[in-house]
Amino acid sequence: MTVHLDHLVIAAADLESGRAWLEDQLGVKMQPGGEHARFGTHNALLGLGGNYLEVIAVNPAAPAPAYPRWFGLDTPDMQERLRAGPALIHWVVTVQNMGGALSISPEDHGEALALSRGNNRWQLSVPTDGSLPMGGALPSLIEWESVSPAINLGSAAVLERLTLTTPDPARLNAALEALGFTGTPIQIETGPTRLQATLKVNGREIRLG
Repeated sequence: MTVHLDHLVIAAADLESGRAWLEDQLGVKMQPGGEHARFGTHNALLGLGGNYLEVIAVNPAAPAPAYPRWFGLDTPDMQERLRAGPALIHWVVTVQNMGGALSISPEDHGEALALSRGNNRWQLSVPTDGSLPMGGALPSLIEWESVSPAINLGSAAVLERLTLTTPDPARLNAALEALGFTGTPIQIETGPTRLQATLKVNGREIRLG
């Protein structure tokens, strides 16, 4: 099984401020994403050349879902964190067979949900309580049933490295090895859970985390 990075997730208290923050950090424009009716969220996208980055936030115009939103967006801890500004909270990897990946991983990534946005169709692993697996250090799994948005987003920036800090690096390493993760350079460190992405944009190295 081959597993590689699909996208990075930056959460924000609201989409416009999150988009403005990232555009200011990187000096490039994001592209419109869309709405996620099941979870009452919406996003904006940035191509990283073969994968991408999303800024996601609760959509105030959408009805509140009957169950917890993904990425921990409903939790008091996440809401408090985002009051201080947007944050890189999670990452998602592409799998070719969702059922096989969920069965082979030693960790609980959540339930495979069939989701859609416009012409996009995919399955995503989401814990039933909306939490982030291993606080966000363990990736969610995605299987695209349509073409990934990355195909049409170009390469506004390049992801050089993803640093994952976790209290239990051996556990995270074991899960990534079981899944067969490859591609993007990953650095795993010991400490309180944190994600940091090192991007190259117009010759500049920029760290988001």
